[in-house]
Amino acid sequence: MAAEDMTAKAHPAASQAPQRVHGFQDADEVLPQYHIEAQTSLVERPLRSLKFGEAFAVLDSYGDIGVLPGPEGLYFQDTRYLSRLHLTVEDQRPLLLSSVMQDDNGALSVDMTTPDIRIDAHDDSTIPREVIAIERTKFLFRGACYDRIGLRSYDTRRRDFRIGISFDADFRDLFEVRGTNRAHHGKRSVLVGSDHEVQFRYVGLDEVVRTTSLHFGPKPHHIEPGRAEFNVSLAPGERASIFIRVVCESHRAFTSAPAAEKVGEDAAAGLALAAGSTGDRPPKGMSEGVIFARAYRDARRDLRQLTAGITTIISSNDQFNEAACRATADLYMLASRTPEGIYPFAGIPWYSTVFGRDGIITALMALWIDPNFAKGVLRYLASTQAKAVDPAADAQPGKVLHETRRGEMAMLGEVPFRHYYGTIDGTPLFVMLASEYYAVTGDRDTIAKIWPALELALAWMNEYGDRDGDGFVEYARDTDKGLENQGWKDSHDSIFHADGQLAKGPIALCEVQGYVYAAKNGMAKLAAMLGHDAMAETLTHQARALREAFDKAFWNDAIGTYVLALDGEKRQCAVRSSNAGHALFTGIALPERAASVAAQLLSKDGFNGWGVRTIARGEARYNPMSYHNGSIWPHDNAIIALGLARYDLKPEASRIFQGMFDTALYQDQKRLPELFCGFMRRRQRGPVSYPVACSPQAWAAAAPFAFLAACLGLEIDHGRNRVRFRNPTLPAFLDGVSIFNLKLGHSRIDIRLERHHDDVTVNVLRRSGDAQVALLK
Repeated sequence: MAAEDMTAKAHPAASQAPQRVHGFQDADEVLPQYHIEAQTSLVERPLRSLKFGEAFAVLDSYGDIGVLPGPEGLYFQDTRYLSRLHLTVEDQRPLLLSSVMQDDNGALSVDMTTPDIRIDAHDDSTIPREVIAIERTKFLFRGACYDRIGLRSYDTRRRDFRIGISFDADFRDLFEVRGTNRAHHGKRSVLVGSDHEVQFRYVGLDEVVRTTSLHFGPKPHHIEPGRAEFNVSLAPGERASIFIRVVCESHRAFTSAPAAEKVGEDAAAGLALAAGSTGDRPPKGMSEGVIFARAYRDARRDLRQLTAGITTIISSNDQFNEAACRATADLYMLASRTPEGIYPFAGIPWYSTVFGRDGIITALMALWIDPNFAKGVLRYLASTQAKAVDPAADAQPGKVLHETRRGEMAMLGEVPFRHYYGTIDGTPLFVMLASEYYAVTGDRDTIAKIWPALELALAWMNEYGDRDGDGFVEYARDTDKGLENQGWKDSHDSIFHADGQLAKGPIALCEVQGYVYAAKNGMAKLAAMLGHDAMAETLTHQARALREAFDKAFWNDAIGTYVLALDGEKRQCAVRSSNAGHALFTGIALPERAASVAAQLLSKDGFNGWGVRTIARGEARYNPMSYHNGSIWPHDNAIIALGLARYDLKPEASRIFQGMFDTALYQDQKRLPELFCGFMRRRQRGPVSYPVACSPQAWAAAAPFAFLAACLGLEIDHGRNRVRFRNPTLPAFLDGVSIFNLKLGHSRIDIRLERHHDDVTVNVLRRSGDAQVALLK
C-alpha cells in the first residue's frame, strides 16, 4: 500500500541495512519500528494469493502451505489459522506442470502429475511418472478455504497409491509472522473430531477462541492430528476426487455465541465486515463434493455481482489488456463488503485489512472505473471517525482511521492498531475524495449523510492538525508506540534533512499541505452545493492563503522543487523527493513552478527508466533498496502522472506511463507490485524486485487506470453533464483505446480514442442518455 504504517506498511524493509553516513543517529543501528523481518525474499518463488472478506491465503505454486519457510498460510482476522498443508503422493511431492490464477482471481488452478514412484523397494514395483494427472482447484468463500484434488489415470493398468495430506495450525498473529517476538501465548489444542474431521483450537490471551476445522471427503483411510491419508485405486481412464474444506471461526471464550453474533456487536460501531465472514454450516450428511460445488457456484455469483456494470477497457495492445484485466481482478479480489459498502483492503500478505489512506487513494484512482469504491470508503471512514482524544490510538475528534486490526496482539494492545488513527493525511484525503466523488456522480444523498463527518474532518485540520497555528498541518505521535512518521512514507528514516539528519517534529509534509488545499477547495464546492455560501467563501479564501504560504515556505530555488517537509523548527528538509509531485496532483503548486518540479522528477536522479524514485539519487539517505528512500511505487507514480496532466505536461505523464507498463511486462501475471527497487534501468534487464513487497496491492492495482486517465486528460463533470478529454495523448505502446460503459448520471457511453502520430481523435461508439462528450485541444 503505501502507507507504511505501523502495521500497515510499516517497514517491510529488510532492505534498509543500518548505515552511518554524515553522522546519522545511533537510532539507525536498531531495527525500525514494526519492522517486517525477512530471512527469505518473496521473490525467490512465485506465491499465489486468494482472498474473500476477512480471509486470505498465501500459497506456493502447488497450492500448498508451509513446505518452505515464509508467509504462506490461511489467515482470518489477522491470525494464521492454517500454517501447513502439504500434498504428497506416496510421500513424494508431485511434479508441477502449471499454476495459474483464474483471470478473475476467483480460484487457483494447479496441474501436476506423479513423479517416478517406487512402491516397494523389495520387488522393484513402481509407478512411472506422468501416468496420473492431478488437477487442484482452490478458492476462498465466507471464511473457508475449499480444495479439490482431482485425479485421473492415463495408464494402461490399474494403479494403487497413497495420497497424504499433512497439516498444522499455529494461530500466530500476523505481526508475529512479520517478525515481532511475543513472550506469552494462549493455549493450543488439537483433536480428531470424527473419521473425517480434525479441529485445532486456540484460546488466546484476549479470551477469543479461534478454531480451524479441516473436513475431508471421502473419509480418509487414516486420520490423526496433523495428517490424513487416502488409499486410491484407479483403473485406466478412471477419475477420483479428494476434497478438503478448512473453516476458520472465532468467538469469545465462556460464551456459546458464534462469530457471526460477535460481528453483529461490532457492526453497531461500524467496525465489522458484513455478514458472511465465517464459514457456512452445510446440512448434515451433505457430501464434501456437493459442498464444494455449491460454494464455488456462490463465490462466482458473488464476484459477478460485485463487478456488474463497471467501466471496462480494451486497447490495441494485448499485453496492456492483460495488465488491465489483472489490475481489475486484483481490485475486486481485495474488495471486502462492509455494512457501509465495499472497501478495498490494502494488500496481501501484510496489509489485508482496512487502511484509510490506501482505501481513499485507491478509490480516487478507480473513481471513473467504479465509483462504488469511493462510496464505500467514504461511508466506512465516516462511520469510524474518531470521536474523542485517545493518545494511545493517536486519535482526536474528527480524525480519519489509519487502520484497524482484529488479531490477538491488537486486541491486547501489544500493537496499537486495533483502531489506530496515526495518519496525518487520511483526514484531508477523506474530504478530497468526497468532493471528487460528488463531481463525478452527483450523489447528493451520500454527501448529505456524511456531511457531519466532513465538517468534523475540517475542524480537525484547523484545530488538531495545525498544532502551532501557522496554517500548516503537522504530525507528532502521542506515545512511543505510535508511528514515528505518519505520512504515506512512514518508515522511521523517511523524513530527513539534506545532510541526512532525521527531522524532528512536529513535521509538516509537502504533500499533506496539498491535500489540505484540495480538501478546502473541494469542501467549498460541497458547501455551496448544500447552500452554505458563507462557509464556501471562507474555505476558498483559506485555500488561496494556504497556496501562497506553501510556496513561500516549501519552495527551494537551490534544488528547483518543493522540499520534502518542514521540521518542528520550520526548517526545510531540502531533499528532492517524489512528494513534490503530489503538489502538482492537488493543484497547490504555482503554475510557474510546474515545469521545474517536472524536470526534477523526470531527471536521471529522479526517474530511473521504470518510474520516479521516492527519493532522488544523490540525496543523503538515498538507497534504491529501501522502502521509502529511493524505491519506486506505482501508486506514487500514478499520482505524479495525474499531477503532470493537471498542468498539461502530458508528454512527461506519458513517459511515466510507458515506464510502468514496461515494468508490468516483467512481473508475474503482469501485476504491478506494491513497490520495487530504484536501480537504474539497464538494457535487456527488468526492474529489480523488492524482497517483501505486497502483491497484489490495492493502490498499485488501481494505478493503471490513473495512468490512462492522466494521459487522456479524462474529466467527468456531473454538474455540466460532460465527459471531456483535455489535450489527450497516448504513449507509444497504445495506438488506440476503447472505453465501454463509462458512466455519467443516467448516461452510459462507449468511446474510442486513437493515436495519429502526436494527435488523438475521439469517437463516440454508443451513447444512452444525454451526456456530452468533448475534446479540448
